[in-house]
Amino acid sequence: MPNTKVGNLFADLPTTTDSETITSLVKRPGVRIERIVSTGQASPPGFWYDQSFDEWVLLVAGAARMEIEGEGERSLAAGDYLVLPAHCRHRIVWTDPAKPKVWLAIHLDPAAG
Repeated sequence: MPNTKVGNLFADLPTTTDSETITSLVKRPGVRIERIVSTGQASPPGFWYDQSFDEWVLLVAGAARMEIEGEGERSLAAGDYLVLPAHCRHRIVWTDPAKPKVWLAIHLDPAAG
């Protein structure tokens, strides 16, 4: 019989932290699913994420602004998602400090597919 894992994206949300809180929900060869909780964090000046994998990211709760290199800033609200191909440089410009932001990130290894 398979082991079923049950959880809730909104359980045990931190209200204030110095850095984002990342919780691994599923990890399999070629795919990783994470819950990320932001409480007002943004990328440091000049910092860019440049990942070797594709990422699908959904803002489940809250508001944020993300900058994508060459495309400018995008305002995000709950329900908005982005598909970021490998090496698509991006950064978090702002997250609303008033309440926790909940992100769902799915990391896809292009070499595994």
